[in-house]
Amino acid sequence: MKKFAAVVLVLALVAGTSFGQAKKQYKVGAAVYGLKAEYMKLWATALERHPDVKSGLVKITVFDGQYDASVQQSQFETMATQGYDAILFVPIDINAGAAAVAVAAAANIPVVGSNTRVNSNLLTSYIGSNDVLSGKMEAEAVLKAIGGKGNVVIIEGPIGQSAQIERRKGNLEALKEYPNVKVLEMKTANWSRAEALSLMENWLNAYPGKINGIIGQNDEMALGAIQAVKQAGLSIKNFPTAGIDGVTDAMIAVKNNEMVSILQDATGQAQGALDIALRAVIGESYVPKAAFWKTVDWGKTMQKQYNVPWVPITLENVDALLAERSALTAR
Repeated sequence: MKKFAAVVLVLALVAGTSFGQAKKQYKVGAAVYGLKAEYMKLWATALERHPDVKSGLVKITVFDGQYDASVQQSQFETMATQGYDAILFVPIDINAGAAAVAVAAAANIPVVGSNTRVNSNLLTSYIGSNDVLSGKMEAEAVLKAIGGKGNVVIIEGPIGQSAQIERRKGNLEALKEYPNVKVLEMKTANWSRAEALSLMENWLNAYPGKINGIIGQNDEMALGAIQAVKQAGLSIKNFPTAGIDGVTDAMIAVKNNEMVSILQDATGQAQGALDIALRAVIGESYVPKAAFWKTVDWGKTMQKQYNVPWVPITLENVDALLAERSALTAR
């Protein structure tokens, strides 16, 4: 009996040691503003393909914010109640999102912002691209294409989101340098191709023969405007158009000389955000897995902000970028 008890004790100790060495699975939520358009779908796909998610170290749950700040607030409350280890946040509203961050902070859950900004000093860190710069880059492309004179329209993102605010600032900075260019209209289409199509149809009817260029604050809206021009029986060559993000259809349109676009690195922003979140949870011993860090400094200590460079899409690099996109979206 004593021998049997000793064996049982040894087995229990071995089992306890094994369980003690078992890796913790971290529960991370990704609260994104909406999943209707391609860009955020690419962001979510890249996140789900992060090496630590594929290995099982991290369990990711992506929450669709449905383009509604109150929905995102509710999702944060759910994650706080359920004891998530970290949250990645892509807010719909730069100011309203601060209340959501406060909910997580009260529950001691680190929040890493990605892609769009939130006005909160409780954010653990932020990774994204300089939207003022992209807004200036796209506007300059259109303004140069129309010869620095004429009329343009600007199709904006959701009013109050950081990307809309900052891209507008960049658009207007570029326009200051072209006094002979007039903005006929500047309205939101909420990042939507369908809304931009309808808006552009209205503008073509309101300003026949007067619109010389189109500045879309994202690719989806630029593509909607291009569709409206084509459906009106007009040549897109007479409407220099620019967008931002580098969605697949935009890259194809660049290849067909129909528009200008700037690639926003969804993979770098998503996978980089998860690496930063794991650094906050695990500590400085965590080794980042995203390929993004081969070109951007991880640093000895966590930074409050990490910048993801823009990549202008050109005829020289578009095929390579399309091949990368195909690999990301392949099942």
